[in-house]
Amino acid sequence: MTTSDTLPTGPGSVSGAPALPSGFTDTFTSRYVHTGRLRLHAVTGGHGRPLLLVAGWPQTWYAWRLLMPALAGDHFVVAVDPRGVGLSDKPRDGYDTGTLARDLVELMAALGHERFAMVGHDIGMWTGYALAADHPDRLDRLAVAEAAIPGLSPSPPMITGGDVNRRLWHFAFNQLDEVNEQLVRGRERIFFGHQFASKAARPLAEHAVEVYLHALTADPEALRSSFEFYRALAATIEQNVQRKTRRLTLPVLAIAGERSSAGLVGETMRLAADAVDSVILPDCGHYPAEEAPDAMLAALTAFLGGVTPRGC
Repeated sequence: MTTSDTLPTGPGSVSGAPALPSGFTDTFTSRYVHTGRLRLHAVTGGHGRPLLLVAGWPQTWYAWRLLMPALAGDHFVVAVDPRGVGLSDKPRDGYDTGTLARDLVELMAALGHERFAMVGHDIGMWTGYALAADHPDRLDRLAVAEAAIPGLSPSPPMITGGDVNRRLWHFAFNQLDEVNEQLVRGRERIFFGHQFASKAARPLAEHAVEVYLHALTADPEALRSSFEFYRALAATIEQNVQRKTRRLTLPVLAIAGERSSAGLVGETMRLAADAVDSVILPDCGHYPAEEAPDAMLAALTAFLGGVTPRGC
């Protein structure tokens, strides 16, 4: 497992990303890391305890850009594109959370970090739970945001209406074979644009949406890969049924947007972990790192520094 001398370039990399915070490129660089199974793209920088950041569907490492400079003051930050995402490899399989968690353990080991803290959003929350359960000797602390966990959380009714359907209809659609790709290809702006617009309480910056759309259209395998996380849900659910028999003992912080998941994230993690605190960010939707970066940063700074926040 090694890092590569080839530097990532283009819009998906640090060197090609738009509207980064001032001084970002002085601290952070893109790199390719070979885990032995695949090549992952990671953005790294900072000094201190290692901290892994994993974004959710359908975003890339870029989702963390507003938090990364402050976090780098006390941490060596690793914001990764998991398999299937951004500039990372896009294999045909391996999108269950057990494999995704193993990828990240191997990534951090290749960077020289056997133990680390992690923040996971959305599908990154699914993966964070798997990593904490499958590799308990690797994680010091786990912060998660804005998801339920299939196989751990109770499943909603298959046929429902109102807000639940508006928020979750894509789960069934994304699991389809091929027809979803045929329907979305060439219409990515409509499909993914709706996801961003309907789930955010505060609109995401247009340049950020463009970054995510470019990542989904620039690589012919990207659209397929974006659905593979959902096509692997049966395997992930089966794994989580086994994981929930082993409770987590590490400190866990659950972060949610008041106008999105609210108390659900904390309730979900209390099904799996003994030491859970919950922070609900006011006037925030599904994308706290971009909608409420200052509030999320305050919660993470307190938690990662060893003082568990009681509100934000």
